[in-house]
Amino acid sequence: MKLHDVKVYPSKAHLKREDQLAWKIAGVAADKVAVPKDTTEMIANRIIDNAAVAIAAINRRPVTSARGMALGHPRKDGATVFGVASGKRVSPEWAAWANGAAVRELDMHDTFLAADYAHPGDNIPPILAVAQTMGRSGRDLIRGLATGYEIHIDLVRAICLHEHKIDHIAHLAPAQAAGIGTLLGLKQDVIYQAVQQAVHVSFTTRQSRKGEISSWKAFAPAHAGKLAVEAVDRAMRGEGAPSPVYEGEDSVIAWMLDGPNAHYNVQLPEAGEAKRAILDSYTKEHSAEYQSQALIDLAFRMREQIADLGQIEKIVLHTSHHTHYVIGTGANDPQKMDPKASRETLDHSIMYIFAVALQDGRWHHVDSYAPRRAGRKDTVELWHKIETREDPEWTRRYHSRDPNELAFGGRVEVFMKDGSTLVDELAVANAHPLGARPFGREDYIRKFRTLTDGIITTREANRFLEAAQDVAKLPAGELHRLNVALPADLLAASKPGIF
Repeated sequence: MKLHDVKVYPSKAHLKREDQLAWKIAGVAADKVAVPKDTTEMIANRIIDNAAVAIAAINRRPVTSARGMALGHPRKDGATVFGVASGKRVSPEWAAWANGAAVRELDMHDTFLAADYAHPGDNIPPILAVAQTMGRSGRDLIRGLATGYEIHIDLVRAICLHEHKIDHIAHLAPAQAAGIGTLLGLKQDVIYQAVQQAVHVSFTTRQSRKGEISSWKAFAPAHAGKLAVEAVDRAMRGEGAPSPVYEGEDSVIAWMLDGPNAHYNVQLPEAGEAKRAILDSYTKEHSAEYQSQALIDLAFRMREQIADLGQIEKIVLHTSHHTHYVIGTGANDPQKMDPKASRETLDHSIMYIFAVALQDGRWHHVDSYAPRRAGRKDTVELWHKIETREDPEWTRRYHSRDPNELAFGGRVEVFMKDGSTLVDELAVANAHPLGARPFGREDYIRKFRTLTDGIITTREANRFLEAAQDVAKLPAGELHRLNVALPADLLAASKPGIF
Protein backbone atom coordinates (compact mmCIF):
# COMPACT_ATOMS: atom_id res chain seq x y z
CA MET A 1 0.00 0.00 0.00
CA LYS A 2 1.16 3.53 -0.72
CA LEU A 3 0.48 6.45 1.62
CA HIS A 4 -0.82 9.64 0.03
CA ASP A 5 -0.85 13.03 1.76
CA VAL A 6 -4.08 14.91 1.15
CA LYS A 7 -4.50 18.57 2.10
CA VAL A 8 -6.06 21.80 0.85
CA TYR A 9 -4.27 24.02 -1.69
CA PRO A 10 -5.06 27.60 -2.75
CA SER A 11 -6.32 27.98 -6.31
CA LYS A 12 -3.14 29.78 -7.32
CA ALA A 13 -1.15 26.64 -6.55
CA HIS A 14 -2.57 24.91 -9.67
CA LEU A 15 -2.32 21.44 -8.14
CA LYS A 16 -1.47 18.94 -10.87
CA ARG A 17 -4.08 16.25 -11.36
CA GLU A 18 -1.40 13.60 -10.83
CA ASP A 19 -1.10 14.90 -7.25
CA GLN A 20 -4.85 14.79 -6.57
CA LEU A 21 -6.55 12.06 -4.55
CA ALA A 22 -9.28 11.57 -7.18
CA TRP A 23 -6.63 10.91 -9.84
CA LYS A 24 -4.91 8.39 -7.61
CA ILE A 25 -8.23 6.65 -6.90
CA ALA A 26 -8.83 6.53 -10.64
CA GLY A 27 -5.39 4.99 -11.10
CA VAL A 28 -6.26 2.16 -8.73
CA ALA A 29 -9.52 1.62 -10.61
CA ALA A 30 -7.80 1.57 -14.01
CA ASP A 31 -5.14 -0.92 -12.86
CA LYS A 32 -5.86 -4.26 -14.55
CA VAL A 33 -4.38 -6.31 -11.70
CA ALA A 34 -5.84 -9.81 -11.19
CA VAL A 35 -8.33 -10.44 -8.38
CA PRO A 36 -7.06 -12.96 -5.79
CA LYS A 37 -9.03 -16.16 -5.22
CA ASP A 38 -9.95 -15.34 -1.62
CA THR A 39 -11.25 -11.92 -2.69
CA THR A 40 -13.33 -13.58 -5.41
CA GLU A 41 -14.77 -16.03 -2.89
CA MET A 42 -15.69 -13.25 -0.48
CA ILE A 43 -17.34 -11.26 -3.27
CA ALA A 44 -19.57 -14.28 -3.96
CA ASN A 45 -20.42 -14.42 -0.24
CA ARG A 46 -21.45 -10.76 -0.25
CA ILE A 47 -23.57 -11.17 -3.38
CA ILE A 48 -25.45 -13.88 -1.47
CA ASP A 49 -25.61 -11.69 1.64
CA ASN A 50 -27.03 -8.71 -0.26
CA ALA A 51 -29.70 -10.81 -1.93
CA ALA A 52 -30.71 -12.35 1.40
CA VAL A 53 -31.39 -9.05 3.13
CA ALA A 54 -32.96 -7.51 0.03
CA ILE A 55 -35.54 -10.28 -0.36
CA ALA A 56 -36.28 -10.28 3.37
CA ALA A 57 -37.20 -6.59 3.01
CA ILE A 58 -38.85 -6.89 -0.38
CA ASN A 59 -42.38 -5.86 0.62
CA ARG A 60 -41.52 -3.24 3.20
CA ARG A 61 -42.87 0.16 2.20
CA PRO A 62 -39.56 1.95 1.38
CA VAL A 63 -38.43 -0.95 -0.80
CA THR A 64 -41.82 -1.17 -2.48
CA SER A 65 -41.74 2.57 -3.19
CA ALA A 66 -38.21 2.43 -4.63
CA ARG A 67 -39.18 -0.54 -6.80
CA GLY A 68 -42.27 1.26 -8.06
CA MET A 69 -40.17 4.26 -9.05
CA ALA A 70 -37.66 2.04 -10.86
CA LEU A 71 -40.35 0.20 -12.79
CA GLY A 72 -41.44 3.59 -14.13
CA HIS A 73 -38.17 3.64 -16.12
CA PRO A 74 -38.27 0.46 -18.24
CA ARG A 75 -35.39 -0.40 -20.57
CA LYS A 76 -35.39 -3.54 -22.67
CA ASP A 77 -31.65 -4.19 -22.31
CA GLY A 78 -31.40 -2.74 -18.82
CA ALA A 79 -30.88 -4.13 -15.33
CA THR A 80 -32.97 -6.41 -13.13
CA VAL A 81 -34.84 -5.39 -9.98
CA PHE A 82 -34.92 -7.57 -6.88
CA GLY A 83 -38.24 -9.37 -6.56
CA VAL A 84 -39.23 -8.80 -10.19
CA ALA A 85 -38.90 -11.45 -12.89
CA SER A 86 -35.63 -10.98 -14.79
CA GLY A 87 -37.41 -10.50 -18.10
CA LYS A 88 -38.53 -7.07 -16.91
CA ARG A 89 -35.61 -4.64 -16.97
CA VAL A 90 -35.14 -0.98 -16.05
CA SER A 91 -32.56 1.75 -16.61
CA PRO A 92 -29.43 0.97 -14.55
CA GLU A 93 -29.46 4.06 -12.36
CA TRP A 94 -33.00 3.19 -11.28
CA ALA A 95 -32.10 -0.45 -10.67
CA ALA A 96 -29.25 0.85 -8.48
CA TRP A 97 -31.83 2.93 -6.61
CA ALA A 98 -34.36 0.13 -6.10
CA ASN A 99 -31.87 -2.61 -5.29
CA GLY A 100 -29.77 -0.34 -3.10
CA ALA A 101 -32.81 0.51 -0.98
CA ALA A 102 -33.75 -3.17 -0.69
CA VAL A 103 -30.25 -4.14 0.43
CA ARG A 104 -30.01 -1.33 3.00
CA GLU A 105 -33.54 -1.43 4.47
CA LEU A 106 -33.00 -4.05 7.19
CA ASP A 107 -29.53 -2.84 8.19
CA MET A 108 -28.24 -6.41 8.03
CA HIS A 109 -25.54 -6.57 5.34
CA ASP A 110 -21.81 -6.08 5.61
CA THR A 111 -19.94 -3.37 7.50
CA PHE A 112 -16.54 -1.76 7.92
CA LEU A 113 -15.68 0.62 10.76
CA ALA A 114 -12.54 2.73 11.13
CA ALA A 115 -12.08 6.52 10.97
CA ASP A 116 -15.59 6.54 9.57
CA TYR A 117 -18.37 3.99 8.97
CA ALA A 118 -19.36 2.00 5.92
CA HIS A 119 -21.60 -0.67 4.51
CA PRO A 120 -19.38 -1.62 1.55
CA GLY A 121 -22.00 -4.05 0.24
CA ASP A 122 -23.78 -0.90 -0.95
CA ASN A 123 -21.28 -0.94 -3.82
CA ILE A 124 -22.85 -4.06 -5.31
CA PRO A 125 -26.25 -2.77 -6.60
CA PRO A 126 -25.00 0.02 -8.93
CA ILE A 127 -21.99 -1.92 -10.21
CA LEU A 128 -24.13 -4.99 -10.89
CA ALA A 129 -26.83 -2.87 -12.56
CA VAL A 130 -24.31 -1.36 -14.98
CA ALA A 131 -22.73 -4.77 -15.60
CA GLN A 132 -26.13 -6.21 -16.54
CA THR A 133 -26.99 -3.27 -18.78
CA MET A 134 -23.64 -3.31 -20.58
CA GLY A 135 -23.65 -7.10 -21.06
CA ARG A 136 -20.55 -7.77 -18.98
CA SER A 137 -19.35 -11.08 -17.52
CA GLY A 138 -19.07 -12.39 -13.99
CA ARG A 139 -15.31 -11.85 -14.09
CA ASP A 140 -15.82 -8.22 -15.11
CA LEU A 141 -18.27 -7.82 -12.23
CA ILE A 142 -15.79 -9.27 -9.74
CA ARG A 143 -13.11 -6.83 -10.87
CA GLY A 144 -15.50 -3.91 -10.49
CA LEU A 145 -16.65 -5.00 -7.05
CA ALA A 146 -13.07 -5.55 -5.85
CA THR A 147 -12.37 -1.92 -6.74
CA GLY A 148 -15.57 -0.60 -5.16
CA TYR A 149 -14.79 -2.34 -1.87
CA GLU A 150 -11.12 -1.30 -1.99
CA ILE A 151 -11.71 2.41 -2.54
CA HIS A 152 -14.61 2.57 -0.11
CA ILE A 153 -12.71 0.90 2.72
CA ASP A 154 -9.49 2.85 2.03
CA LEU A 155 -11.38 6.16 2.31
CA VAL A 156 -13.16 5.01 5.47
CA ARG A 157 -9.82 4.10 7.08
CA ALA A 158 -8.44 7.59 6.50
CA ILE A 159 -11.08 10.34 6.45
CA CYS A 160 -13.63 10.88 9.21
CA LEU A 161 -16.96 12.27 8.03
CA HIS A 162 -19.17 11.81 11.07
CA GLU A 163 -17.31 14.27 13.30
CA HIS A 164 -18.39 16.94 10.83
CA LYS A 165 -21.93 15.51 10.69
CA ILE A 166 -21.48 14.39 7.07
CA ASP A 167 -23.24 11.17 6.16
CA HIS A 168 -21.06 8.21 5.22
CA ILE A 169 -22.34 7.96 1.63
CA ALA A 170 -19.77 10.66 0.77
CA HIS A 171 -17.16 7.88 0.67
CA LEU A 172 -19.55 5.44 -0.99
CA ALA A 173 -20.41 7.31 -4.20
CA PRO A 174 -16.79 7.76 -5.39
CA ALA A 175 -16.11 4.09 -4.64
CA GLN A 176 -19.15 3.08 -6.67
CA ALA A 177 -18.03 5.29 -9.55
CA ALA A 178 -14.52 3.84 -9.41
CA GLY A 179 -15.91 0.31 -9.38
CA ILE A 180 -18.05 1.01 -12.44
CA GLY A 181 -14.97 2.43 -14.12
CA THR A 182 -13.04 -0.80 -13.48
CA LEU A 183 -16.01 -2.90 -14.62
CA LEU A 184 -16.16 -1.07 -17.95
CA GLY A 185 -12.40 -0.85 -18.44
CA LEU A 186 -12.49 2.95 -18.64
CA LYS A 187 -9.35 5.04 -18.89
CA GLN A 188 -7.95 6.78 -15.83
CA ASP A 189 -8.89 10.28 -16.96
CA VAL A 190 -12.54 9.27 -17.45
CA ILE A 191 -12.72 7.57 -14.04
CA TYR A 192 -11.05 10.62 -12.50
CA GLN A 193 -13.85 12.90 -13.67
CA ALA A 194 -16.54 10.41 -12.63
CA VAL A 195 -15.06 10.07 -9.13
CA GLN A 196 -14.95 13.85 -8.70
CA GLN A 197 -18.54 14.25 -9.85
CA ALA A 198 -19.63 11.50 -7.46
CA VAL A 199 -17.86 13.15 -4.53
CA HIS A 200 -19.27 16.57 -5.31
CA VAL A 201 -22.92 15.50 -5.39
CA SER A 202 -22.92 13.02 -2.49
CA PHE A 203 -22.01 15.16 0.53
CA THR A 204 -25.07 15.23 2.78
CA THR A 205 -25.65 15.67 6.51
CA ARG A 206 -26.12 13.02 9.17
CA GLN A 207 -29.58 14.27 10.08
CA SER A 208 -30.70 11.17 8.17
CA ARG A 209 -29.46 9.15 11.19
CA LYS A 210 -30.49 11.55 13.93
CA GLY A 211 -33.74 12.14 15.80
CA GLU A 212 -36.74 10.50 14.16
CA ILE A 213 -34.94 8.29 11.66
CA SER A 214 -36.96 7.83 8.48
CA SER A 215 -36.80 5.62 5.42
CA TRP A 216 -34.10 7.90 4.00
CA LYS A 217 -31.61 5.78 5.96
CA ALA A 218 -32.29 3.05 3.37
CA PHE A 219 -32.58 5.45 0.46
CA ALA A 220 -29.29 7.30 1.13
CA PRO A 221 -26.87 4.64 -0.22
CA ALA A 222 -29.33 3.85 -3.01
CA HIS A 223 -29.27 7.52 -3.99
CA ALA A 224 -25.46 7.45 -3.92
CA GLY A 225 -25.51 4.51 -6.33
CA LYS A 226 -27.87 6.34 -8.66
CA LEU A 227 -25.62 9.40 -8.56
CA ALA A 228 -22.55 7.27 -9.26
CA VAL A 229 -24.08 5.66 -12.35
CA GLU A 230 -25.07 9.08 -13.67
CA ALA A 231 -21.61 10.50 -12.90
CA VAL A 232 -19.88 7.76 -14.91
CA ASP A 233 -22.33 8.23 -17.78
CA ARG A 234 -21.53 11.95 -17.97
CA ALA A 235 -17.78 11.36 -17.74
CA MET A 236 -17.95 8.76 -20.54
CA ARG A 237 -19.56 11.44 -22.71
CA GLY A 238 -16.59 13.73 -22.09
CA GLU A 239 -17.97 15.91 -19.30
CA GLY A 240 -15.73 17.19 -16.54
CA ALA A 241 -16.18 17.77 -12.82
CA PRO A 242 -15.37 20.27 -10.04
CA SER A 243 -11.61 19.90 -9.62
CA PRO A 244 -9.72 19.32 -7.43
CA VAL A 245 -12.75 18.06 -5.54
CA TYR A 246 -10.85 17.02 -2.41
CA GLU A 247 -7.94 19.50 -2.26
CA GLY A 248 -9.38 22.68 -3.78
CA GLU A 249 -9.72 26.02 -2.02
CA ASP A 250 -13.51 25.62 -1.91
CA SER A 251 -13.50 21.82 -1.83
CA VAL A 252 -15.38 19.35 0.34
CA ILE A 253 -12.37 19.08 2.65
CA ALA A 254 -11.95 22.86 2.93
CA TRP A 255 -15.56 23.59 3.81
CA MET A 256 -17.22 20.37 4.97
CA LEU A 257 -14.45 18.39 6.70
CA ASP A 258 -11.27 19.42 8.55
CA GLY A 259 -10.97 22.79 6.78
CA PRO A 260 -8.13 24.71 5.12
CA ASN A 261 -5.53 23.22 7.49
CA ALA A 262 -6.69 19.65 6.99
CA HIS A 263 -4.16 16.87 6.53
CA TYR A 264 -5.20 13.30 5.77
CA ASN A 265 -3.12 10.22 5.01
CA VAL A 266 -4.91 7.91 2.57
CA GLN A 267 -3.47 4.48 1.78
CA LEU A 268 -4.20 3.02 -1.64
CA PRO A 269 -2.83 -0.06 -3.43
CA GLU A 270 0.26 0.51 -5.52
CA ALA A 271 0.27 -0.28 -9.24
CA GLY A 272 0.08 -4.05 -9.67
CA GLU A 273 -1.02 -4.62 -6.07
CA ALA A 274 -4.11 -6.77 -5.61
CA LYS A 275 -7.29 -5.26 -4.18
CA ARG A 276 -8.03 -7.20 -0.99
CA ALA A 277 -9.88 -4.74 1.26
CA ILE A 278 -13.13 -6.71 1.18
CA LEU A 279 -11.43 -9.29 3.39
CA ASP A 280 -11.22 -6.72 6.19
CA SER A 281 -14.99 -6.16 6.22
CA TYR A 282 -17.58 -8.27 8.05
CA THR A 283 -21.25 -9.06 7.79
CA LYS A 284 -24.05 -8.99 10.35
CA GLU A 285 -25.69 -11.98 11.95
CA HIS A 286 -28.35 -9.77 13.52
CA SER A 287 -30.52 -7.10 11.90
CA ALA A 288 -29.30 -4.00 13.76
CA GLU A 289 -26.58 -1.34 13.74
CA TYR A 290 -23.17 -3.04 13.66
CA GLN A 291 -22.07 -1.71 17.06
CA SER A 292 -24.94 -3.69 18.56
CA GLN A 293 -23.81 -7.05 17.12
CA ALA A 294 -21.36 -7.97 19.90
CA LEU A 295 -23.67 -6.53 22.54
CA ILE A 296 -26.56 -8.69 21.29
CA ASP A 297 -24.33 -11.76 21.58
CA LEU A 298 -23.25 -10.59 25.02
CA ALA A 299 -26.88 -10.15 26.10
CA PHE A 300 -27.59 -13.75 25.05
CA ARG A 301 -24.69 -14.89 27.22
CA MET A 302 -25.52 -12.76 30.25
CA ARG A 303 -29.21 -13.68 30.40
CA GLU A 304 -28.21 -17.21 31.32
CA GLN A 305 -26.71 -15.82 34.55
CA ILE A 306 -29.74 -13.74 35.61
CA ALA A 307 -32.52 -15.72 37.26
CA ASP A 308 -35.06 -12.87 37.32
CA LEU A 309 -34.74 -9.93 34.92
CA GLY A 310 -37.32 -8.08 37.01
CA GLN A 311 -34.75 -7.77 39.78
CA ILE A 312 -32.44 -5.61 37.66
CA GLU A 313 -31.92 -2.13 39.10
CA LYS A 314 -29.78 -0.62 36.35
CA ILE A 315 -27.61 -1.61 33.38
CA VAL A 316 -24.59 0.41 32.24
CA LEU A 317 -22.93 -0.27 28.88
CA HIS A 318 -19.32 0.96 28.81
CA THR A 319 -18.44 1.28 25.15
CA SER A 320 -16.87 3.35 22.36
CA HIS A 321 -17.49 6.98 21.48
CA HIS A 322 -19.47 5.98 18.40
CA THR A 323 -21.73 3.51 20.16
CA HIS A 324 -22.42 5.96 22.99
CA TYR A 325 -23.07 9.01 20.84
CA VAL A 326 -24.77 7.45 17.81
CA ILE A 327 -26.90 4.59 19.17
CA GLY A 328 -26.57 5.16 22.93
CA THR A 329 -27.82 7.63 25.49
CA GLY A 330 -25.06 10.04 24.45
CA ALA A 331 -27.08 10.80 21.32
CA ASN A 332 -29.61 12.63 23.52
CA ASP A 333 -32.41 11.42 21.25
CA PRO A 334 -35.63 10.87 23.23
CA GLN A 335 -36.88 8.81 20.28
CA LYS A 336 -34.35 6.09 21.17
CA MET A 337 -36.32 5.49 24.37
CA ASP A 338 -39.78 5.74 22.76
CA PRO A 339 -41.76 2.46 22.32
CA LYS A 340 -43.66 4.09 19.46
CA ALA A 341 -40.48 4.94 17.55
CA SER A 342 -39.95 3.73 13.98
CA ARG A 343 -38.06 0.54 13.24
CA GLU A 344 -35.30 2.68 11.75
CA THR A 345 -34.94 4.42 15.11
CA LEU A 346 -35.17 1.26 17.22
CA ASP A 347 -32.37 -0.44 15.30
CA HIS A 348 -30.24 2.56 16.25
CA SER A 349 -31.07 2.32 19.97
CA ILE A 350 -28.69 0.01 21.80
CA MET A 351 -30.82 0.45 24.92
CA TYR A 352 -33.83 -1.09 23.19
CA ILE A 353 -31.77 -3.73 21.42
CA PHE A 354 -29.96 -4.89 24.56
CA ALA A 355 -33.22 -5.08 26.53
CA VAL A 356 -34.99 -7.24 23.95
CA ALA A 357 -31.94 -9.47 23.40
CA LEU A 358 -31.64 -9.95 27.16
CA GLN A 359 -35.31 -10.88 27.48
CA ASP A 360 -35.70 -13.05 24.37
CA GLY A 361 -32.33 -14.72 23.89
CA ARG A 362 -32.84 -14.40 20.13
CA TRP A 363 -32.95 -11.71 17.49
CA HIS A 364 -35.34 -11.63 14.54
CA HIS A 365 -35.33 -9.06 11.76
CA VAL A 366 -39.12 -8.63 11.98
CA ASP A 367 -40.38 -9.91 15.34
CA SER A 368 -37.79 -8.06 17.43
CA TYR A 369 -39.00 -4.71 16.09
CA ALA A 370 -42.75 -5.33 15.98
CA PRO A 371 -44.78 -2.50 17.60
CA ARG A 372 -46.33 -4.97 20.04
CA ARG A 373 -42.85 -6.19 21.00
CA ALA A 374 -41.49 -2.67 21.46
CA GLY A 375 -44.48 -1.62 23.55
CA ARG A 376 -44.42 -4.52 25.99
CA LYS A 377 -44.56 -3.13 29.53
CA ASP A 378 -41.72 -5.18 31.01
CA THR A 379 -39.54 -4.37 27.99
CA VAL A 380 -40.11 -0.63 28.33
CA GLU A 381 -39.27 -0.83 32.04
CA LEU A 382 -36.03 -2.72 31.40
CA TRP A 383 -35.15 -0.56 28.39
CA HIS A 384 -35.38 2.61 30.49
CA LYS A 385 -32.97 1.17 33.07
CA ILE A 386 -30.18 1.04 30.49
CA GLU A 387 -27.61 3.76 29.84
CA THR A 388 -24.35 3.98 27.93
CA ARG A 389 -21.06 5.60 28.84
CA GLU A 390 -18.04 6.25 26.69
CA ASP A 391 -14.96 4.37 27.82
CA PRO A 392 -11.66 5.73 26.39
CA GLU A 393 -10.21 2.25 26.13
CA TRP A 394 -13.13 0.96 24.05
CA THR A 395 -12.86 4.08 21.87
CA ARG A 396 -9.14 3.45 21.40
CA ARG A 397 -9.77 -0.17 20.43
CA TYR A 398 -12.55 0.89 18.06
CA HIS A 399 -10.00 2.95 16.09
CA SER A 400 -7.05 0.58 16.44
CA ARG A 401 -5.15 -0.36 13.29
CA ASP A 402 -4.18 -3.65 14.91
CA PRO A 403 -6.81 -6.24 13.88
CA ASN A 404 -6.19 -8.16 17.09
CA GLU A 405 -7.13 -5.10 19.16
CA LEU A 406 -9.95 -3.76 17.00
CA ALA A 407 -13.20 -3.97 18.95
CA PHE A 408 -16.83 -2.94 18.48
CA GLY A 409 -18.35 -4.24 21.67
CA GLY A 410 -18.17 -3.15 25.27
CA ARG A 411 -18.31 -4.03 28.94
CA VAL A 412 -21.70 -4.42 30.62
CA GLU A 413 -22.47 -3.91 34.29
CA VAL A 414 -25.83 -5.23 35.53
CA PHE A 415 -26.75 -3.87 38.96
CA MET A 416 -29.30 -5.98 40.83
CA LYS A 417 -31.77 -4.77 43.45
CA ASP A 418 -30.13 -6.99 46.08
CA GLY A 419 -26.86 -5.07 45.67
CA SER A 420 -25.04 -7.67 43.60
CA THR A 421 -23.42 -6.86 40.25
CA LEU A 422 -22.87 -8.95 37.14
CA VAL A 423 -20.08 -7.84 34.78
CA ASP A 424 -19.13 -9.24 31.38
CA GLU A 425 -17.62 -7.97 28.13
CA LEU A 426 -17.29 -8.93 24.49
CA ALA A 427 -15.01 -7.23 21.97
CA VAL A 428 -16.32 -8.53 18.65
CA ALA A 429 -19.48 -10.27 17.50
CA ASN A 430 -19.51 -14.04 17.20
CA ALA A 431 -19.80 -13.73 13.40
CA HIS A 432 -16.77 -11.40 13.10
CA PRO A 433 -13.63 -12.89 11.50
CA LEU A 434 -12.04 -12.89 14.99
CA GLY A 435 -15.24 -13.90 16.76
CA ALA A 436 -16.37 -17.15 18.32
CA ARG A 437 -18.11 -18.34 15.12
CA PRO A 438 -16.72 -16.47 12.06
CA PHE A 439 -19.04 -16.44 9.05
CA GLY A 440 -18.11 -18.74 6.19
CA ARG A 441 -19.84 -19.75 2.94
CA GLU A 442 -22.29 -22.09 4.66
CA ASP A 443 -23.27 -19.33 7.10
CA TYR A 444 -24.02 -16.95 4.24
CA ILE A 445 -26.11 -19.63 2.57
CA ARG A 446 -27.95 -20.36 5.82
CA LYS A 447 -28.62 -16.65 6.31
CA PHE A 448 -30.01 -16.48 2.76
CA ARG A 449 -32.30 -19.46 3.24
CA THR A 450 -33.49 -18.22 6.64
CA LEU A 451 -34.29 -14.70 5.47
CA THR A 452 -35.96 -15.77 2.22
CA ASP A 453 -37.91 -18.72 3.63
CA GLY A 454 -41.58 -18.43 2.73
CA ILE A 455 -40.90 -15.53 0.36
CA ILE A 456 -39.33 -17.24 -2.65
CA THR A 457 -39.61 -20.82 -3.90
CA THR A 458 -37.00 -23.43 -3.05
CA ARG A 459 -36.31 -23.78 -6.75
CA GLU A 460 -35.57 -20.05 -7.08
CA ALA A 461 -33.34 -20.13 -3.99
CA ASN A 462 -31.34 -23.06 -5.34
CA ARG A 463 -31.02 -21.48 -8.78
CA PHE A 464 -29.72 -18.19 -7.36
CA LEU A 465 -27.29 -19.82 -4.93
CA GLU A 466 -25.79 -21.89 -7.72
CA ALA A 467 -25.31 -18.79 -9.90
CA ALA A 468 -23.89 -16.65 -7.08
CA GLN A 469 -21.35 -19.28 -6.02
CA ASP A 470 -20.28 -19.64 -9.65
CA VAL A 471 -20.24 -15.90 -10.38
CA ALA A 472 -16.69 -15.91 -11.77
CA LYS A 473 -17.77 -18.27 -14.54
CA LEU A 474 -20.95 -16.45 -15.60
CA PRO A 475 -20.52 -15.47 -19.27
CA ALA A 476 -21.15 -12.03 -20.70
CA GLY A 477 -24.84 -11.22 -20.83
CA GLU A 478 -25.78 -13.74 -18.12
CA LEU A 479 -25.60 -11.59 -14.99
CA HIS A 480 -29.40 -11.43 -14.78
CA ARG A 481 -29.00 -14.83 -13.11
CA LEU A 482 -27.90 -12.95 -9.98
CA ASN A 483 -31.40 -11.54 -9.60
CA VAL A 484 -33.94 -13.15 -7.24
CA ALA A 485 -37.64 -13.09 -8.14
CA LEU A 486 -40.81 -13.65 -6.14
CA PRO A 487 -43.97 -15.25 -7.48
CA ALA A 488 -45.75 -12.29 -9.10
CA ASP A 489 -48.77 -12.49 -6.80
CA LEU A 490 -46.58 -12.09 -3.70
CA LEU A 491 -44.90 -8.87 -4.79
CA ALA A 492 -46.49 -5.78 -3.22
CA ALA A 493 -47.26 -2.73 -5.35
CA SER A 494 -46.30 0.77 -4.27
CA LYS A 495 -48.54 3.75 -3.89
CA PRO A 496 -48.75 5.82 -7.09
CA GLY A 497 -46.29 8.66 -7.59
CA ILE A 498 -45.08 10.73 -10.54
CA PHE A 499 -43.25 7.99 -12.45
